[in-house]
Amino acid sequence: MSEETQAKAPATADATPTPQAASGPGPGSGSGPSSGPRGAGRPGGGPGGRGKFFRRKKVCKFCTEKIDAIPYRDVKLLGQFVAERGKIVPRRLTGVCTTHQRRLTRAIKQARNIALLPFATRH
Repeated sequence: MSEETQAKAPATADATPTPQAASGPGPGSGSGPSSGPRGAGRPGGGPGGRGKFFRRKKVCKFCTEKIDAIPYRDVKLLGQFVAERGKIVPRRLTGVCTTHQRRLTRAIKQARNIALLPFATRH
């Protein structure tokens, strides 16, 4: 039996590398057409299952707080949905539902017309 174990030991120690490991750079190595400036080859977190990015579902602030009418006089509330340069932030970024985004846009425009909110800022 000692001869069998001795014969098996060198065979496992001299294991040849797999063709994939012996070949050049694989996915996620940073080279190739799919790697961008961030190095992630695939959208959503990178190659394979490594570094999976989970984005939480955005819920409408007005629906959760049960706000029906958006007051144009509430500058603090409207200011959350206006960018630094004065642009109205789109709903894909804020998570506001379609109906409330329309009401929010109307309220922001009313607040701009009576000079509660600026149309644009100077840079």
